[in-house]
Amino acid sequence: MEPMFTPALHRQRHQFVIDFVKRKKPKKVLDLGCCECVLLKQLKFHREIELLVGLDIDGVQIKKKMHGLAPISTDYLQPSYDQLRIELYQGSVTEKDSRLRGFDLVTSIELIEHLTLADVELFSEVVFGYLTPEAVIVSTPNSDFNPFLPGLVGFRHIDHKFEWTRAEFKSWAMKVCLQYGYGVELTGVGQAPPGQQEHAGFCSQIGVFHRLGGKERYNMFDEDAEDVFSYTLLYSIIYPSLHDNNILRRVLMCEVVYWAEKLKRRWIAEETGERDDTDDLCQAEGEGGECFRASERHVDTEETQTGEQRALKACGAEMKTLVDQEEEDGELFWRHSKPDSDKWRRRVSVPLAVLWCCCPKVSVLSGSVSNLRLLLMDEPGVNLSQDGSAMLLNHQEQDLDDDDDEEEHRADLEDSPYAEARQCPPSAEPEEDWEANV
Repeated sequence: MEPMFTPALHRQRHQFVIDFVKRKKPKKVLDLGCCECVLLKQLKFHREIELLVGLDIDGVQIKKKMHGLAPISTDYLQPSYDQLRIELYQGSVTEKDSRLRGFDLVTSIELIEHLTLADVELFSEVVFGYLTPEAVIVSTPNSDFNPFLPGLVGFRHIDHKFEWTRAEFKSWAMKVCLQYGYGVELTGVGQAPPGQQEHAGFCSQIGVFHRLGGKERYNMFDEDAEDVFSYTLLYSIIYPSLHDNNILRRVLMCEVVYWAEKLKRRWIAEETGERDDTDDLCQAEGEGGECFRASERHVDTEETQTGEQRALKACGAEMKTLVDQEEEDGELFWRHSKPDSDKWRRRVSVPLAVLWCCCPKVSVLSGSVSNLRLLLMDEPGVNLSQDGSAMLLNHQEQDLDDDDDEEEHRADLEDSPYAEARQCPPSAEPEEDWEANV
């Protein structure tokens, strides 16, 4: 049967569900009769889904295939903003379980024909009357199409208990709608031979059910529902997400350290007249690499500048200026100069305002310069200036010699490629509490 269709019929059924998910963007999706988890493995990449659940009566099969739903390495290296939890249960679709109520979408792909007609009635009661999802997609073989399948005698599969004609499927669908308050659209996948579509219909007929009454109807049923736990949880995994505070901090720290070092190397290259690899990176990294040029770009008129543009201009104007910070009688002051050879082992000061302006991901993850400062204060591997407005990085990449005195090094002059840019935080930054928004 499969060679008759391109793509294969089972792929067309799965694609039908995927297209529905793309249009409707459900957050909670349940696949009944998930078996080998083929559909679930495709749906997990649609990150508008927050909860993806599979149910099958064959627990052995689930255990064989469930690890294919685990996060891959890139999910940990580049966690997204979206949240995703996947759960797999062993149980029968004829039994109720309150953990699966109120989903946005329930799919039943080529399942009901494996049930007895008595169990189909229980299936209808459980899915439409108890689980009450927002939408249900049910597919089943269309027996009107069977004469076009070469060599087929009887049902399409040895385990099928029945195969409905289009009229029988429509009759069942209308009965469900009237009894449980749903509307239905009948369609299918697998086109008939030319000229036979109207006579035979689709090879797999599909009913797309939509609950009438919306949330109000579900809440009415929810008030009287009792907690029932009939299914056995076999697998549960939560994907890495930036909603996790620890993951958010880790990703943000990686971005901060990366961009701070890049800004430092760029300034050192400019001061020494050497070519730096960041020039090539600027051309290769798109939006992130553009930050260097953006921070130095001249804007024609002051009136046309946004607050962020004025901040970038102010910060960029100081990017080529070296500032030494010395301590005299407990007071700090600024002076402009070039680095002397005998003072080469110093620290480079990278203002947080410049870092926040130059790296879009840092600004998005932290929310504001003040939030960024609060985060870095709690990081043991980060050195901040005394007023907490800048990161301090070793001028040279190599480690200090073992016989160097640590206290003497801490008293060295602080060199800044951005001068007073630390005093010009971007006026466009939102004033909000970082901890409260995690």
